[in-house]
Amino acid sequence: MKTQRSTGGSMLAIGEVARRSGVAATALRFYEARGLIGSIRAPSGQRRYPRAVLRRIAYIVFAQRIGYTLGEIIDQLAALPHDRALTDRDWQRLSSGWKRRVEARIAELQLLNIGLDQCIGCGCLSLKRCKLSNPNDLAGRNGPGARRWLGDPPVV
Repeated sequence: MKTQRSTGGSMLAIGEVARRSGVAATALRFYEARGLIGSIRAPSGQRRYPRAVLRRIAYIVFAQRIGYTLGEIIDQLAALPHDRALTDRDWQRLSSGWKRRVEARIAELQLLNIGLDQCIGCGCLSLKRCKLSNPNDLAGRNGPGARRWLGDPPVV
């Protein structure tokens, strides 16, 4: 999003946006550099943000929390106008795929929870239990990494 120069009207300073959004000013500048949000420059050179930026920031924060990358978020927000707040319709369109992402994350976390009590086939052989669950690093024959976590069946 392009930064412009203006004398501004009902605009928010970066400190106010940071306070109201809970996002650090450094992160706001980072988001702006990536084109996720935009500001208008006051004659003094200070950034001024339209109030609508607060909803865009909320969207960014929520999307990151459920696992979207900044690249994915940039793609999602690119289809929206930058000059107004997100509407309910915009929100529904953007968040429609979130439920599937959340369900996939829940399944992943459930596997992790189960894996905390079992060998994940990492090939470390550093725990006594690994000698029972992964004798002679049999899981390592399938490749590097946490083989059980990657979906390999238990070693027998």
